[in-house]
Amino acid sequence: MPASTAAAKRRRSRARAAGVPSPWVMFLKGFLKNPVMVGAVASSSQRLVRHMISKVDWDQCKLFVEYGPGVGTFTRPILEHLGPDAKLVVIDTNPDFIHYLRATIDDPRFFAVLGSAADVQRIVNEHGFDQADYITSGLPFSTLPPGVGEQIAKATHQVLRPGGAFLVYQYNPKVRNFLTPHWPKIDHEVEWWNIPPAQLWWAWKE
Repeated sequence: MPASTAAAKRRRSRARAAGVPSPWVMFLKGFLKNPVMVGAVASSSQRLVRHMISKVDWDQCKLFVEYGPGVGTFTRPILEHLGPDAKLVVIDTNPDFIHYLRATIDDPRFFAVLGSAADVQRIVNEHGFDQADYITSGLPFSTLPPGVGEQIAKATHQVLRPGGAFLVYQYNPKVRNFLTPHWPKIDHEVEWWNIPPAQLWWAWKE
């Protein structure tokens, strides 16, 4: 049996033992509970995930941070690429998603935090780092409460190391308005093989 298949079966067994629903049920539940924070009715495609993380220099990554991990669509591929001595810290305001991820991901490099992305500096410090190498986010910036998107963008820029990047996937191109005040160098592409097509942004800290 391939290692990936065996690992998937172990994850499902842990989820059943913990009484955790399937990823689809969890995602739909999260969307219905708070659509403003989830921002989509379907998980991102694996093609989108591969496209988004394709520009990461994994050899230079010791700390990867993810905002709004949901059911782990990005989380697991990131862990597959992450070095053995690196860490992945995911931050979500939804306790259901945090419980699900803790129940289904068994990896010493993985840490799930219930909290706000606006507090990323404190959270990074609590995990033994001064800065993050890469941060990815699918948070719907344009529909967040007034001022929250700006706070998250500012805090993200401050905590990133020089040469690091903020990887953002959105369905609304207005997210650039939150990025340009802090990042002069921004790459942009579109992933058409996703429902709906997604805007991809790589904001590099110079």
